[in-house]
Amino acid sequence: MDKGKEVRVLVLEDDLETLEFILRVLKEVSLEKEIEIGVTALPDYVQTELFINKNPQVKFDILLLDRDCFLGGTFHVINLNFFDKDKIISISSVPEYNEKAKEMGIKRVVWKDYQNLDDFSAKLKSQILELI
Repeated sequence: MDKGKEVRVLVLEDDLETLEFILRVLKEVSLEKEIEIGVTALPDYVQTELFINKNPQVKFDILLLDRDCFLGGTFHVINLNFFDKDKIISISSVPEYNEKAKEMGIKRVVWKDYQNLDDFSAKLKSQILELI
């Protein structure tokens, strides 16, 4: 991605504490790379289906993809054909779900360890910096 370009990030995450860490990481990346980052965060699979799957004209540069959401569904309902799979990062706290994401063609995984969200943030930042 070009320096100076806005980067649009879609975050599919239902946990507010994790979202706080993710937003902090995105702010750090924005300052470090001197780019604007536009963030859209959706907290459940229903909104994912309504706002993303039914609107293929909406484009994002990076997708941060959790799996489960508090409504009992899964963010994995997202139509991955709308995304460059090289620019998707699976961020589940359940290793098996990250493995499922790999089976779907997602190459990047950052395990979300709720006991150490600082480590999660550092690894996520590294992956995002590689993508920008």
